[in-house]
Amino acid sequence: MSKLTYIAGRLVRTLMLTVAVVLLSFFLIRLAPGDAATVMAGQSGYADETFIKSLRLEYGLDRPLPVQLWKYGAAVARGDLGLSYERRQPVLDVVLDRLPNTLLLDGFALVVALAGGLTLGAFAARRPGSAGDAGVTTLAMLFYAVPQFWLGMMAVLVFSVWLNWLPPFGLESIGADHKGLLRAADIAQHMLLPGMTLALYYMAGYARLTRAQMIEIAEQDFVKTARAKGLSERQVMRRHIRRNALIPIITYAGLQASILVGGTVLVENVFSWPGIGTLAYEAVTARDNPLLLGIFIVTSVLVGFFNLLTDIAYTLADPRMELGA
Repeated sequence: MSKLTYIAGRLVRTLMLTVAVVLLSFFLIRLAPGDAATVMAGQSGYADETFIKSLRLEYGLDRPLPVQLWKYGAAVARGDLGLSYERRQPVLDVVLDRLPNTLLLDGFALVVALAGGLTLGAFAARRPGSAGDAGVTTLAMLFYAVPQFWLGMMAVLVFSVWLNWLPPFGLESIGADHKGLLRAADIAQHMLLPGMTLALYYMAGYARLTRAQMIEIAEQDFVKTARAKGLSERQVMRRHIRRNALIPIITYAGLQASILVGGTVLVENVFSWPGIGTLAYEAVTARDNPLLLGIFIVTSVLVGFFNLLTDIAYTLADPRMELGA
């Protein structure tokens, strides 16, 4: 199978996944108790029946579900995700405004988790059963077991309240009006606590997986043969053990990248980080159905994209593998 054929097939599957997400989410949202028009009327302070009926008429909520679904599906096919009930802005504009913040936070967390996890896992695998191995394994289990929201709150308490080293909330300092490098440095400071809170959890998984893979590969016959040929331990580690250990880690990292896009709701809300997670929470509480559906659609497309990148990276790490094999 050629690469172009495989990529085209994956794009078709991503499209089918998006359609399934639209259908499933559309009906699940409307099965939830309550009514979007009632919520909007309550927020505006006009909860009388006439105003609620006018809202249902304005947003098409008075029509049968199949008609609503058909109109919404046709609009999505044109690239129109609708209008946010609460913000009265195009959903796609609202989502794309918040998406870079989530991608920035997730990218930072993923890079730190990979770098830290690979380093700690390799360190532990050098001497299995040693004190260093036990220490890494214990720390990994600890960070893997601790709830992220609790870790985030403790980080705020220690580094923001007690030590006053880092800002606790938000994307950047309010009213600072920084430009250029000063703004980048300000955002980086605000990103450290939520980014490390996310990274520590995933770093634990990478450390455990790296350790297990390297210990297993070190016992393989081809590694023993390389040592018998006179290769140094550093060459054996770099050419044979580390490279082969990376293959399952790449798959795991691709899966984590997909999860991170839509799975940062708790951490983003703890740190008031203005990303997709906080936007989804706001959409749920406001019963902003078009906005919530738009978030589901955009994140499902990104999941398909990250999975495709994972497959490509897998073939680069192991040239014996082919796309679609």
